[in-house]
Amino acid sequence: MKEQLSWKVGGQQGEGIESTGEIFSMALNRLGYYLYGYRHFSSRIKGGHTNNKIRVSTSQVRAIADDLDILVAFDQETIDVNYKELHSEGVIIADAKFKPEKPEDTDASLYIVPFTELATELGTSLMKNMVAVGATCAVLDLEPDVFKEVVEEIFGRKGETVVEKNMEAIKQGFEKMKSELGEKVGSLKLKEADGKKRMFMIGNDAIALGALAGGVRLMAAYPITPASEIMEYLIKKLPMVGGTVIQTEDEIAAATMAIGANYGGIRSFTASAGPGLSLMMEAIGLSGMTEQPLVVVDTQRGGPSTGLPTKQEQSDLMAMIYGTHGEIPKIVMAPSTVQEAFYDTVEAFNLAEEYQCPVIILSDLQLSLGKQTVEPLDYSKVEIRRGKLIENESQLEELEPKKYFKRYEVTEDGVSPRVTPGMKNGIHHVTGVEHDETGKPSESPVNRKAQMDKRMRKIEKINFNQPIHIHAPHEEADLLLVGFNSTRGVIEEAMGRLEADGIKVNHAHIRLVHPFPAEELEPLMERAKKVAVIEHNATGQLASIIKMNVGYGRKIKNLTKYDGTPFLPQEIYTRCKELN
Repeated sequence: MKEQLSWKVGGQQGEGIESTGEIFSMALNRLGYYLYGYRHFSSRIKGGHTNNKIRVSTSQVRAIADDLDILVAFDQETIDVNYKELHSEGVIIADAKFKPEKPEDTDASLYIVPFTELATELGTSLMKNMVAVGATCAVLDLEPDVFKEVVEEIFGRKGETVVEKNMEAIKQGFEKMKSELGEKVGSLKLKEADGKKRMFMIGNDAIALGALAGGVRLMAAYPITPASEIMEYLIKKLPMVGGTVIQTEDEIAAATMAIGANYGGIRSFTASAGPGLSLMMEAIGLSGMTEQPLVVVDTQRGGPSTGLPTKQEQSDLMAMIYGTHGEIPKIVMAPSTVQEAFYDTVEAFNLAEEYQCPVIILSDLQLSLGKQTVEPLDYSKVEIRRGKLIENESQLEELEPKKYFKRYEVTEDGVSPRVTPGMKNGIHHVTGVEHDETGKPSESPVNRKAQMDKRMRKIEKINFNQPIHIHAPHEEADLLLVGFNSTRGVIEEAMGRLEADGIKVNHAHIRLVHPFPAEELEPLMERAKKVAVIEHNATGQLASIIKMNVGYGRKIKNLTKYDGTPFLPQEIYTRCKELN
């Protein structure tokens, strides 16, 4: 029996590929298995090859598998594109409708099952995906009934007849495949899982849930891949707590509306991807100059311009740190798992209000849309901190009477007291031009320096828990692996393989990108013979930031990938081996 298995389903976009993977993974998750899923899809609504690769394991996994055990094919293109991932004992389960052919250069077994024909006999060809799920059951020696709860949940609202027909489709697929396999039934059977209940969610859902838990009551956004799921989740959930989502006319409006809502005392944010963030840059600068809290989620994707809207990349890093004109305080954070995405999003709103500056949550497509098993979230860890927001008028009455409130008062820590509009004795001016302590425009050189220094002091010492995730078992390392966002899991897996070869490896995963945690990273770099910086872009942006802030340029080696596909553990292992 196997401790883990890799399964992929593929076909033309729009013919139920996503739902096939969803039904399969939901059932396995409820049996207590750990899962990691990544979906390859085209940047169009219908048509074009799509596939969903899901790794199932009895222990935690955070990366796509190198190889493939089972390939479920709804067309020949799926076989032609993906068959090389199959190992020699792998299985192809293909729909008889397209007369599948197995490539000559694979030892994997091809089994032809009439998905479409069986589904049509039951009433509709749409149920061919359920037949395919049933066929998979036979290979895994899983009883079809394990899918009943999921089928009832998904199709229950359509009536008992629909539920029964879908279950019958699974059973017929199971029986047909069982007869094809003969003695090989259960040839890829998994060891039994622990049966524990865990969440199974994409990073975007975790970000949206984190915003909800963090007190957000308004999201202003314009739909864009791969950020739209955040908006879609909150459209359903925010009204339950008295909040709302507003779809704006563009990303400029979204960012400025979020700033306005935060100025009014309502926690608000926006989410987008690279092209949208380009449009938001002036507004992010406005947040910095007016010292209004603003949380922005950037789900990185392939660029530039429209680029590869449905593919993996991490090329917005420099833009998120340095994209605005002029200089403002800014916090850029980069969660590395779905679970971190939840907690970090909550914290982003606290930091935005405590430091009164824009906070960017940097994600990437693999983290935002990849689906992971998540341990139950601990809501007792959620706290709301609003910084120097004055919420009681009596606090203003205690201050020295003045015509205007010193909204931009020069303080030792760089953070000034803040009020919401309409509060008695809290009148002040707000403008995007340079201003004095009361907000009135001022071009005085002395004032300009005082206000600039005050703003920049805010981020000299950021109170951020665990700015770097460190796994450093060695005092002196042959190799230090450094990454950010979704590459954490694949680096951890490659690290294990390198250690097995006798190479001493440490790992640092950057979670606070700006201001950069140089003090935490420097000792690890100093004690490593070589440093491999692993990132999804062409120019080695994270490596450049490390050189700027820490140094050790001669030790740093760039391990970049920018073809739109995620790193695999074997890729990192092989390229790291070449460094030694």
